[in-house]
This record gives sequence, C-alpha cells and structure tokens, in this order.
Amino acid sequence: MVVHSSPLSFQVLFLVLTILLQIESHQIEDVAAKVEHLPGFDGPLPFHLETGYVGLGETDDDLQVFYYFIKSENDPKNDPLMLWLTGGPGCSSFSGLAYQIGPIKFKIEEYNGSLPNLVLRPQSWTKVSSIIFADLPIGTGFSYAKNVTAHRSHSKLINHTHQFIRKWLLEHPEFLSNKFYMGADSYSGIAAPGVVQEILNGNDQGLQPWINLQGYLLGNPITTGKESNDQMQYAHGMALISDELYLCLSGIDPSYILDSDCKVDFPMDDQGTHGRLLIQKLEGPLSSYLTVPTVTCQAYCSFLTTQWANSQSVRKALHVREVCHV
Repeated sequence: MVVHSSPLSFQVLFLVLTILLQIESHQIEDVAAKVEHLPGFDGPLPFHLETGYVGLGETDDDLQVFYYFIKSENDPKNDPLMLWLTGGPGCSSFSGLAYQIGPIKFKIEEYNGSLPNLVLRPQSWTKVSSIIFADLPIGTGFSYAKNVTAHRSHSKLINHTHQFIRKWLLEHPEFLSNKFYMGADSYSGIAAPGVVQEILNGNDQGLQPWINLQGYLLGNPITTGKESNDQMQYAHGMALISDELYLCLSGIDPSYILDSDCKVDFPMDDQGTHGRLLIQKLEGPLSSYLTVPTVTCQAYCSFLTTQWANSQSVRKALHVREVCHV
C-alpha cells in the first residue's frame, strides 16, 4: 500500500525542524544575564553583575568566551571601562575578581564542608570603574571550544582577546564612548601589550567598533623566565637591597610578600611542558587539593574557590552552560 503524505504533514515536519534549528541556534548565541544573587553571599548583590558568553571564530560557536562584567558603582556612564586578564596561564578571571580587584571576596574561615561564604571588598576597583573579567585563554574557567588544544598560543590569545572586546562592545554600545584600559597580571603580562597593539592597529584600520583606548596597566607582569630568576640576585648584587633583607626573602611567598611561604600539596602540570606556548592541559575540573592549605596561606583562597565554583548551585546562578568543565 502506498502512503501519500498530505501537505499538512509537510507543514508539521517543517515546523518541527524550524523549532529544532531555533533551539540549536539559541544554544550558541551570545547570551548575557544579570546575576542578582550568588550562593554564599548574604542577600542580593549590591552591585550590577552580568555574566555571559561571547562567541568567536568563523561560526561563533567555535569558541565561547565566558565573562563576568561589573558596572562601576559610581558613574558607569562616564567612568572608565577595563578588560582584565588573570595570569596562570590558565587561571579563571574569577580569581582576579575574588582575590584582587573585584567587589567580593571569600570569607576566610575554617572549611566545614558547606559552601564557602562571600563578603564585600571595600577597596574594589569597581568603585570607580566598570570591569570585564574574561576567561581567557580559551579553556580556562567556563570558556570552552570544540578543540581547546588548537587555540593555545600567545598569538591566538592576543587575537581572541582583541576579537572579544570589539564584539563585547558591539553588544554593549552604551560603553563605546567610555575610556578603555587593558589590565592584566602575572603571566598575562606577556599578552596584554600585544592586545593593546592589536587594538591600536584595528583602530587605524577602521575596524568597528572604534575603541577609546587610553592605556594599560600590569601587576607583577611576567616577561621572560630569565628576568624573574635574576631579579632579587641583581638587586642584591647592585646593593639596592641589604644583606639582611636578601636573606629574609627565602621565607616569604614571592607573589604575596606579606604572606608565609606555604607549601601546597596539589597536582601540577609538568612546568617544562608549557613554557611560552600555553600547551599545558587547561580543561577538566578545578584542581583537587591533596591536602587542605592552612587558613593563613594565600592558597587557601584557591581551595575555597575550588569548592565554590564546582557547586551546581553556583554554576546555575552564573548561567554557566552544561557543556563546560572548570
């Protein structure tokens, strides 16, 4: 028996396919959402936090960059806008937000198995500026790609960051006229000047949108391994620091000089494998600590972040996609 399809059947099939295509396209489109509450913080957030994804690459779904955006708590219409890259390489920009310059931080208290608590940071840079914390390079934090390994190099990090900020500004045109600054610390000090140069070149070439670049700032930037190996020895040899001070340096954390030099027992990638090419493994869950750092150690904040960011309630609040693995 021959079954003849009616015009209505084709219409229904077309409608179903159209809906499926719309759902698929919705999954990869750039989406930004306001976050009013964060697990671990008591009450609604007293500042404007937005999270979202910006798609890069030829088809937009090749690379998905996750970001946190906090509006200035003063005058967002006129205050500067800054894009912040955290070092590592491979550290989520949330560390810059929660450990360094953002409006929240972890409450330092003994971990009891529950979700770590967040409190306000009075000295936040968001008091006078709007800041975008981007999870770059691809594969850090909640950013992801179809092939993470294919996107690991300094040149690609620079290119992706340049693409990101122009596209972000297209999606947030109210900030096009704000003064723009590039900010970075640690390992991202290698890439940040290159991003600034790319922005300048793009402006000269007429790329849109035009970026109102004013400058860049670097904190504890890395340039080359040789430089970091010789800084203290050079200063001591040139009599810039005393013998007593030089001897004291052996007992402090070089990144946080007011903290003790704590030995933390957690898995590390082979430091000799990544160097300047960013080829270390960045995907996978946040590092699991073999032992819990003591509360007085700087690394204790990292431990709290691991417990907090791997919580499903946190990821839901941040509008993180299911495909991501931090």
